[in-house]
Amino acid sequence: MTFDLWTLGFQAVNVLVLIWLLHRFFWKPVAGMIADRQASAATLLDEAKAKHAEAEAAQAEVAETRAGLAAERDAMLATARKDAAAARETLLAEARAEVEILHDTAKTARVRAAETLKANAIDEAQGLALTIAGQLVARLDGPATDAAFLGWLVEGLAALPESQRAALAGVELEVVSATDQDSTVQDRIAAAITSALGTPARLTFRTDPALIAGHELHSPHFSLRNSWREDLDRIAAALGEKGDLSDAA
Repeated sequence: MTFDLWTLGFQAVNVLVLIWLLHRFFWKPVAGMIADRQASAATLLDEAKAKHAEAEAAQAEVAETRAGLAAERDAMLATARKDAAAARETLLAEARAEVEILHDTAKTARVRAAETLKANAIDEAQGLALTIAGQLVARLDGPATDAAFLGWLVEGLAALPESQRAALAGVELEVVSATDQDSTVQDRIAAAITSALGTPARLTFRTDPALIAGHELHSPHFSLRNSWREDLDRIAAALGEKGDLSDAA
């Protein structure tokens, strides 16, 4: 068997040309496309990691803000109760002194006036308590406060008996907020309530600035109060219960 060197040479040249053509017009562009795809994938992964880190940071900030608001809320309520109680005791002490004077020297008309003075003292103490507490909480208005009150509303729903939560899932509930809530916030509130009830909730939204701050949930046979107005009303009620004075005729 013999080999034709010229034929073998031409075939070798053809193979080399074919390899060069494949390298230049096929493998090189394909390798470039693969490198571009890898770079794009790496960029997408980096962006996803950055978004995930931002979300975790935002979640941690909300949790920290909520904890701080809870502590500040408790401290403000304690201060309001303390200041209101001190003012009430001062006013009632003055009323008692006046009653003692009237008891010794006055007639029935003056004793009645003393009773009116006592009632006015209690009303003034309650009004002072509401004024002090209202001034303390006014500086907490904002999205962070709304988020904190939404968390407390969800905790209140979660604390209800399962049968009561099941009953609420079948009725229309009204969400009353202290400030106007845009559609994004309304969706967040609806998602939180749905999660607490375990089933989609039928909600309507209403604004009541008298709440000062917070969210409340109402239906024809159910109310879950969760606002600064409710906290202040409890303080006023507590002061009213302690305001009973008696005098001998």
